[in-house]
Amino acid sequence: MKPMSRLLPLAACLLLPGCVVHTVYDVATAPVRIGSKVVDWSTTSQSEADRNRGRKMRKEQARQEKEARKEAKRQREQGYPSSY
Repeated sequence: MKPMSRLLPLAACLLLPGCVVHTVYDVATAPVRIGSKVVDWSTTSQSEADRNRGRKMRKEQARQEKEARKEAKRQREQGYPSSY
């Protein structure tokens, strides 16, 4: 037998348990990783809450400005003086 062909089974025996250990580790930690993802998806961080609150405030402000423009236009058309 060639020396290289003798090393192949030995190398396989040394490397294979590492793969098995890694696979066992992945399987054992999967429920924890999945659980943390679910918690992350189901909760809102403070930065997300701030961003959503800011977006809601900007939309409300835009809606109020639009209503004010409509009201000013309606008053101009009816001959009332502008409130600006």
